[in-house]
Amino acid sequence: MSASPPTWSTTGSASRKDEEQRLRELGYQPVLARRMGGFGNFAISFSVISILSGCMTLYGFGMGTGGPAVMLWGWAGVGLMVLFVGMALAEVTSAYPTSGALYYMADRLGGRSWGWYTGWLNLLGLLGAIAGIDYGAALFTGAFLNLQFGLVPTPGSTFLVFLCILLLHATLNLFGVRLVSVLNSISVWWHLAGVAIIVGALAIIPDRHQSPSFVFTEFVNDTGWQNPLYVAAIGLLLAQYTFSGYDASAHLSEETSNASVSAARGIVRAIWVSWIAGFALLAGLTFAIQDYEGARDSATGVPPAQILIDALGADGATALLLVVIVAQLFCGNAEVAAASRMVFAFSRDNALPGSALWRRVSSRTRTPVPAVWLSVAVAAVLALPSLYSATAYGAVTAINVIGITPAYAIPIYLKLRAGSRFEPGPWTLGRWSKPIGWIAVVWVAVVTVLFCLPQSHPVTADSMNYAVIALAVVLVLATVWWFVARRSYSTPQAYGTARERSEISDSIV
Repeated sequence: MSASPPTWSTTGSASRKDEEQRLRELGYQPVLARRMGGFGNFAISFSVISILSGCMTLYGFGMGTGGPAVMLWGWAGVGLMVLFVGMALAEVTSAYPTSGALYYMADRLGGRSWGWYTGWLNLLGLLGAIAGIDYGAALFTGAFLNLQFGLVPTPGSTFLVFLCILLLHATLNLFGVRLVSVLNSISVWWHLAGVAIIVGALAIIPDRHQSPSFVFTEFVNDTGWQNPLYVAAIGLLLAQYTFSGYDASAHLSEETSNASVSAARGIVRAIWVSWIAGFALLAGLTFAIQDYEGARDSATGVPPAQILIDALGADGATALLLVVIVAQLFCGNAEVAAASRMVFAFSRDNALPGSALWRRVSSRTRTPVPAVWLSVAVAAVLALPSLYSATAYGAVTAINVIGITPAYAIPIYLKLRAGSRFEPGPWTLGRWSKPIGWIAVVWVAVVTVLFCLPQSHPVTADSMNYAVIALAVVLVLATVWWFVARRSYSTPQAYGTARERSEISDSIV
């Protein structure tokens, strides 16, 4: 990978001025506060990926879909493929550093309809991610309360905790991007220290550990399917589910200094740091398993919690669960920031019902306040089925992965199709651009199919994988609204008329 010298200044106020001029060249008047540095931009994607959220929440899934061998080797292989996707996406981000991110890139490279469908896939994926992350945090909170106080979690109590978490994240995001950046920076060190503490405790304290042979070769199939290759393919989803959300760096680019470089670097750095730390976490958990079946069928409902209890005792497990819960809270807060910027950007181009409201920005904090509230409100609605059916909730949150992952590949594919018409920004892959781009597109096509495959046999109403239905619903909704809003939706070709300046100014309240 090579990076050509930046076209714009990279330091101080000159950097902010040049980036805001670049934003005007892309068609937008700057209205958000550019108060986030390069580390903060990396931190938001790292926080959204959140290995202490994804790996811990999905560990039970991995235990039955291939077991230790697929979890460890699958993480290594999927992480490499996601790094290719991230590098290819970073190159396009460097050329188009806007809050709209994926849909704006697709619009510029492929046209209005490409941008429209990419935007809806990305938006609903981001909103589904808020629901999935914060509900997962509520589940772990329930396990913590059960251990600490003996409270038995119910769907109702879990949903109440979930709503409290959403309210917390909305409130934190209203204070402005500087606080979001500070929290994300703390999140990085919390995650890395948390992984080190968990892995260290699991390596030192238990009297017994699993053998390397068990950790790296043991294959477990509780899916009902007989073909081990099929089961292993499904098992890759633990890693692929976790490696999502790194487009957050792109969505915060209008609030990042030297965004044309910093946002691209933030995407790539978040992936490879998560890749290394996540492998250590999965290995540490797997080596420390004392009772495989007991952990899978844990009364806590959270297999990693049972592994911690068996290996460290109730007190040690309670303390480390608290570390995980805080990490998940950091993750959800970062996801609200990313989703709200997507709501703001999509509304700025008149793509959403009520766009005039959702694109409004606070004059005090320079934050899209209505977009923040809409993001958490939709997440709450998406999680409502959890009160009645875990299967239904899983179907709704499938919108996250089945929406957001294909959206990553669309700008990359359009960049490849554009050939020499694509003008790279200061962060570029150079001669590796095409091979890395095609690897990324093919990999996303493969995992999109994996997302839609049935994960257990026999396939019933309770065990069906509803991801393909979720994808169809997203596309139908986008198509219906296209016929309503296609005359008003457009990304600007250039910025600068008096009328455009007036319209943007009116959105700052």
